[in-house]
This record gives sequence, structure tokens and C-alpha cells, in this order.
Amino acid sequence: MTHVTLVWQEGVREDWLRFGKPVAERIIDRRTRIESYAPRQLFALARWAANDFGTVRSALDIVRAVGRTEPYTTVPQVDPGGELLLSVRTWPRVRRVLALIDAVEAGGTDPCAAAPDYWRHAHNRLAAGLPPRAYAPGRHRVWLRRRKLWP
Repeated sequence: MTHVTLVWQEGVREDWLRFGKPVAERIIDRRTRIESYAPRQLFALARWAANDFGTVRSALDIVRAVGRTEPYTTVPQVDPGGELLLSVRTWPRVRRVLALIDAVEAGGTDPCAAAPDYWRHAHNRLAAGLPPRAYAPGRHRVWLRRRKLWP
């Protein structure tokens, strides 16, 4: 299981999941909760923090939960870590990724079920300053067929 710690302090630190289907949730206190994901599940973790002078952190990571023997990347607030598919910092980039997620949903696909390759593609295109290609229903059908071949 991959565990994601979320903290919510209004106007100071706000962590949320843009998408993801946790298999378990544990509430620590009124500001903190831990959501757990089974291997191969995708989720998008958004993190924002501010101080008296404005925003000090805006970040969004799309992560695939990994199994016990799989390699992983350490990601803040994700225990033990996961396969990092997309990672952006700064609010303008986070806003672009949120728009991409909205576009995937508008196309009729649940972002949790989208091909991990698409999120890698989007990360690379955004890093190069180029617009990512749209996630078409045809691409999703091919992904679903390919996924059936996994053990």
C-alpha cells in the first residue's frame, strides 16, 4: 500500500487530491488524514503553502502507487513513494496541469484510468514548453487493451 498524508490549514497549507480512488482512509485529527492506494492506482497530489507575504509553494504530482518489489521515487508526503509520472512546481504550471486533467475528464475518461504514458508525455511536453497532445478516446481504448495483457 502507498500512503498519502494530507494536511489542511486554511490559508496556510492546503494539500488535496485532484483525482484518485483510495482503498482506505484514516483521519489523524481535524487537519490531517492519510489515504491509502493499492499498487498500480494513479492519483494526483496538489500541495500549496503560503506565509504573510503570499504563496511560497505550489506543486502537483501525478503518481502511480507501486508494489512491494517495484522501484519508486520518493515524493513528499507519499510513503514509501511511487512512480512519478508528472511533476510540476509554480502556480502557472499547476494551473496548466489542472486544465489537462479537466480536459481528460471532459473527454469522458476518468483520470485515474488514463494511461500512465499520457501523464509522462504531458510532463515532458510541459518541461519543454510545448502543449501536450489531447488524450483521445481512441488512445484510451488502446491503453485498456494493453492493460489486459499485464499479469
